[in-house]
Amino acid sequence: MRNQSLRNATLAALFAALTGVVAQIRFFLPGVPNVPVTLQVLAVLLTGGLLGHTWGATAMLLYLLLGAVGLPVFSGGTGGIGVILGPTGGYLISFPVAAWLVGVLAPARVAPPFWRSALAMLAGLAVIYAGGAGWALLVGGYGLAAVVSGWILPFVPLDLVKTAVAAALSTAVNQALAAQGYWAEKSS
Repeated sequence: MRNQSLRNATLAALFAALTGVVAQIRFFLPGVPNVPVTLQVLAVLLTGGLLGHTWGATAMLLYLLLGAVGLPVFSGGTGGIGVILGPTGGYLISFPVAAWLVGVLAPARVAPPFWRSALAMLAGLAVIYAGGAGWALLVGGYGLAAVVSGWILPFVPLDLVKTAVAAALSTAVNQALAAQGYWAEKSS
């Protein structure tokens, strides 16, 4: 049991670090200067799909903690509590909830089929959008039309691709682990 907890904590730390790394790969869509495109959504969804609800959420909480104390793990090498409290902070705040939800809806231990993983990933994406848009409305002072047209709609096509990739990777890894008896070993 102790080795399993150490393994899970190590994986959570690795996925938190991975999220910080992919946050640095960013670009802005033409006409959308407020929110960059990163691979964070892919990392968050994959974290929930591979680590499960508890450790997936823990990994994302660790990611937020690292950024909150000032480590440059957020998009563009930024860090600090000001980023979390800023207009795009709702996306960040939603990450633990999204990873948790993905892990609940498509538990790794049952090696869910692709369709179930994909639905779980879409639910996680919806949480990220709701967090980002809700926070922009609340803190950023943006109107609903501006948030929908500038903070959600431009990102849907790319995020659907990230969602499909996360679902495919999660499905493949979880099914491979199940075929090797990994989950059966962990249950005993």
